[in-house]
Order: sequence, then structure tokens, then C-alpha cells
Amino acid sequence: MGATADNGLKIVVVGGFGVGKTTLVRSVSEIRPLNTEETMTRTGEHIDDISEVRGKSATTVAFDFGRITLDARNVLYLFGAPGQERFWFLWDRLFSGTLGAVVLVDTRRIDDSWYAIDRLEHHGTPFVVACNDFGGPAYAPGRIRDALDLDPQVPLLDCDARSRASGKQVLITLVEHVRDTYAGHPHTPHSPVPEQELTR
Repeated sequence: MGATADNGLKIVVVGGFGVGKTTLVRSVSEIRPLNTEETMTRTGEHIDDISEVRGKSATTVAFDFGRITLDARNVLYLFGAPGQERFWFLWDRLFSGTLGAVVLVDTRRIDDSWYAIDRLEHHGTPFVVACNDFGGPAYAPGRIRDALDLDPQVPLLDCDARSRASGKQVLITLVEHVRDTYAGHPHTPHSPVPEQELTR
């Protein structure tokens, strides 16, 4: 069905190193995701800060790609961006033509989210912030908003990137936010996404 769809709608999943972007794309995609993960080596330990992700054995070096067919005319394409600072130069190109974005956050490393939010705001791209559950202490939403200096209009929610249901809820929240953002703007760059199809 996706091959004959009229509208390919692009969503990007961004965030710091090791926050679960690949996992989120994998959990919600209807196809086996394309990924560019490579095995991490001892050499990379001197380049990437792995102090908070000791169990991580592979890392994305370009982007992840997944797909969700919404209906006969609309397909959602998911792109997971690499999190390491040395690959940030790819982000601006990846944001081109993007309907909206998910900023995935590890609350133990909140500062790693700053660059993603800054670039999305620079591009004027609607986004939501999803705090991935790593089993650490829970923080009040207000505290997270203050730490990220989030606009009150930006949705903030918890998620488990390993769960398909949780990942789909993040995407539904994003689609609703995009719809609300573009409401009243007649020259919206994309057709409205039928978010009810995500609930199937």
C-alpha cells in the first residue's frame, strides 16, 4: 500500500546519544527498519561520552528509517537521527521537508537535548518532547520544562521506546500538535495526517 501512497509524511526522531531513537523507530515501524548501526569500539570511547550508556554496544552513524502506512493515500516515514555530536552536521539536511519531530530525552542527561531543541526551533519545526523510561527517578513535568526551557505549547510526555503502544502514543501526540500548530494557516506545507489511523 505504501508504494502507491500520494503523500509521504516525514517525521524525525532526534535526541542525545543513546536515548533510544533507534529503539523507538524499530518498535513502531511496520517494516523491518533500515538502520546504520555500527559496533562501538574502544577507539570511539575517546570520541563519544559513554559514561551513561555503558551497556550500549552499537551506535547509529547515519540515520534509522521506518514506515507506518496510515491509509491508501498517506504514509508516515520515520527518520532517527544520530545522536553523537560529530554527526550533528547531518541534522539540518535531515530536517528538510519534515512534518514534525520527536525529541527523545533521557532525564539523567537532560543537557544532551539542548541542541536538538535549538535546531528545531531554528527551523520552525513543530515538535514534542518524550522522556524515555530508563528506570531512573521520576521528575515533575514542571521541573523538566524548566530544565529544557520549553515553550508551554510544546507537549511533554513520558514514554517507553521499547513499547509499540507507547511509541504510537508519542506519534499521535505529535500529529495532534502539528495539526494544532498549522490550524488557521491555509498554506500548510503538508496535508493533515489522519491520526486516527495510528490507533489501529
